[in-house]
Amino acid sequence: MRCRLLFAGMIEFLLLFALSIPVSGVENLDRGLVALEREDGSVFLGWRLLDADTEDVAFLITRRSSEAGTNQSALLTKGRPYRLTNFVDKSLEKGAGGKTYIYELYKYSKNRSRRSERLGEVAITLTGRAKSYISIPLKGDYDFQKVGISDLDGDGAYEFIIKQPNFNSDPYQKPGYWKPSTTTYKLEAYRLDGTMMWRYDMGWSIEAGIWYSPWIVYDVDANGRAEVYCKAGVGDPRDEKGLVQTGPEYLVKIDGQTGEVVAETAWLSRDGFSDYNRYCRNFLTVAYLDGRTPSLIMQRGTYNLIKTQALDKDFNQIWYWEAPQEPRNYRGQGSHGLVTADVDQDGKDELVIGAAVLDDNGKGLWTLEMGHPDVCYVADIDPDNRGLEVFYGFERRQETDGICVVGARSGRKLWAHKKPTRHIHAQGMVGYILADWPGMEVYSGERDYQERWLYSAKGRLIEFRKKGTLSPRPVWWDADAQKEVVVSRGIRDWGAEAMQLIEGRVIAVVDCLGDHREEVITSLKGELRIYTTTIAASDRRVCLMQDHQYRLGVVAQTMGYYYPAQLGK
Repeated sequence: MRCRLLFAGMIEFLLLFALSIPVSGVENLDRGLVALEREDGSVFLGWRLLDADTEDVAFLITRRSSEAGTNQSALLTKGRPYRLTNFVDKSLEKGAGGKTYIYELYKYSKNRSRRSERLGEVAITLTGRAKSYISIPLKGDYDFQKVGISDLDGDGAYEFIIKQPNFNSDPYQKPGYWKPSTTTYKLEAYRLDGTMMWRYDMGWSIEAGIWYSPWIVYDVDANGRAEVYCKAGVGDPRDEKGLVQTGPEYLVKIDGQTGEVVAETAWLSRDGFSDYNRYCRNFLTVAYLDGRTPSLIMQRGTYNLIKTQALDKDFNQIWYWEAPQEPRNYRGQGSHGLVTADVDQDGKDELVIGAAVLDDNGKGLWTLEMGHPDVCYVADIDPDNRGLEVFYGFERRQETDGICVVGARSGRKLWAHKKPTRHIHAQGMVGYILADWPGMEVYSGERDYQERWLYSAKGRLIEFRKKGTLSPRPVWWDADAQKEVVVSRGIRDWGAEAMQLIEGRVIAVVDCLGDHREEVITSLKGELRIYTTTIAASDRRVCLMQDHQYRLGVVAQTMGYYYPAQLGK
């Protein structure tokens, strides 16, 4: 009898353990193989290491010319098995400009009698000029505001979905903020080779502003192909001023292959909000609330009343939450985005809505009751503190603690800026950028005063500046362990000269191609550019998009403010 009880207990434990593991890495990704010409005439190759790869996985690279009658391939990775996920081909003959080469990537096999598994190929035509980016031409002379990244057709390669044009109107009814829409937003899907798959017009019921038009792209229905979800309405309900204050509102599901609307459900209502500015703040993201399957999360409200609803893939309600139902103050605690993270380490995702957290069951987990933060990141900032931390910078005036780091599990403050702050603004930064300081550095600054602070993970002031950007974008770019930053059209080490110049407005920093380092996506008139590193590196790491929290951080970047995604482990 005792043995049976022990066995039953073990089975129950194993089931609970299995249910507590989030399904990260569910995408069937290809190797994201890229080839770029370097200044010295060599060719840089980069590709993905995947979650499913075992420790002993190694690679082979071959090269052949595309000239007629040339089928012979040269093996470039001779000798012992090649374990890295980037390679520089320096064996090209001089004066190879104009020639096209095809590189093939194989999985290494110790069994020489068995053909190695082919993982992908990429072609490159040499020009004699270094080029560190891939260009996707758009179907018009416009720029774009947001980019979503997902596999729409199930072939393992990412597509790029944009929202254009880059026009923004803020609901705040003060001169310089709200302005009438001059056009409608369009969502457009492109393959990496420049093929446009479809265009969806959001229509005049959605004013052209970030807060009116939340959208995401992700495979919520788990059929191997991503869908697009966005807020929608009917017809043209604008009043004589150009405001949309009436009419039905929906969440719609768009087929990722065709761009056609295939399902809809009601959006959260305007009821209970005090004014237009407050009810026009809308959010949308994805969370694995049960640790196994993705759910859709809708939210309305930031500064006072907040409504949040969780839906399954068929738009059935999982739970509904409003700030007033909590005994403590959750009203007005919203940020300018939503962060999905397992803050209590129970294997299920929570929602960091700003200065408060909702548990996976739709109940309040904790609130700081400090009001609205502009800066809000969840990451393993301090490696000495158990679990994750949240870095905040508060827009609301604070006598103290307006910049702080708290434990993500409990909301307990680990350290705080002890001087008054008036309006910490924009997105700030969190990232491991300085080798001399353990953990991640955090950065934020005042909107109306030239004050910028860079703190260590432990809360020690590293640097105070009287000028500079409020939102440097950290990026893994070169061959060391630290991140670089994108500032003033250049990628650079903190405080150093640019090592890579870029053109266009920075839209996203994300690991979407090549090895585990990140790409910088920019918008130019009529063009989407993907800058990717050509620096050889000697480390080997699974691509970042297979980190659960990072992947869902990328999902959330198409609504609200842009917050760079952070790793959950």
